[in-house]
Amino acid sequence: MQSDKLNIQAKDDAATLEMLYQKYSSKMYGICLRFAGNTMEADDILQEGFIKVFTKLKYFRNEGSLEGWVRRIFVNTAINYYRKKSRYAFNEDLEDVHFNTARTENGYSDLLSKEELVNLIQSLPNGYRTVFNLNVVEGYTHKEIGEMLGISDNTSKSQLTRAKTILKKKVLLLMKEKVKVPFSDFRVIRNDTVNLTQELQKAV
Repeated sequence: MQSDKLNIQAKDDAATLEMLYQKYSSKMYGICLRFAGNTMEADDILQEGFIKVFTKLKYFRNEGSLEGWVRRIFVNTAINYYRKKSRYAFNEDLEDVHFNTARTENGYSDLLSKEELVNLIQSLPNGYRTVFNLNVVEGYTHKEIGEMLGISDNTSKSQLTRAKTILKKKVLLLMKEKVKVPFSDFRVIRNDTVNLTQELQKAV
């Protein structure tokens, strides 16, 4: 399937469905990973999402982007997954969770791998993670998010603020761990050098 258009007559063809999966599974799995708390949940969302894509494919009218249509299905699938899984995920009392606001230096995020960033997002509570993904990554407004999740605009804004605060702290902690590595390596090398010198002295 070279283009972003589908042959209407071939929408239910097994080969067409297989090509759809091959073309979009990697990108859609990235979305699933960001919304999921772990890889097992991401696998569940991916499977459920493609079932919906295959089921609703006959309604796609070749108007607009096929990838955008598929992406919206996966975002909605992820949202519904967590709405069913955590009924109270978006009603957490923010005052019950205390985190120190920490600012990261410019360029810290550039030193993190894509996998590390996804892991940090996955570590967020369900409500925070969902709002963060919808606003920061998918570009939805707080009003749109409120309508999608059944929460107020202010709740969405609060969830996003808290999510960013948590992520900043986690990024800072992760970067501190990264900075320790060279010094640890240096100490090991230094100790090994001392031991080697002692062995040489014994041999002389």
